[in-house]
Amino acid sequence: MNLPLHFGLLGSLEAGLIALLVGFAVYLLWHKLCGWLRWSIGHALGWSCVIAVVIGAGIDIWKLFYMGMMRLESPLYARLFLATIHDPNELGTRVVLEVSGALAGVALAYWLFSHRPEDGSGKPAA
Repeated sequence: MNLPLHFGLLGSLEAGLIALLVGFAVYLLWHKLCGWLRWSIGHALGWSCVIAVVIGAGIDIWKLFYMGMMRLESPLYARLFLATIHDPNELGTRVVLEVSGALAGVALAYWLFSHRPEDGSGKPAA
C-alpha cells in the first residue's frame, strides 16, 4: 500500500483500521460465495480470516520474519533493509494491530450478517 500513514502508534492504529475494513469486505465476499456454493459458515470464516490477514498484514509480517531470520551482519545491509520499512521502530506493534484488525473485521461482519433470525422468533437461523 502506498498510503501516507503516520509514524508511531497513530500509524499503527491507522494500519489496523485499514486491516479491519479489509477483513469486513473479505468476509462479505466469502459469505456470498459460500451461500451460492452451499458451503458451511466455517468455510467463510476460515478463508476470510486467512485472506484478510494476508492482505492486511502480509508485507509487514514478511518484513518482520525476514528481519528476524536473516543475518544482517553488515551495517550497510541492515541500513538498506531498514530503509525499505515505513516505520521500523513500530513494526511489531503494526503487525499485531493489523492481524487483530483483520480478525476483528471478519468477526464484526460475521456478527452483523450471519446472526439474523429468518423466522422472527429471536433464535438464530440454523
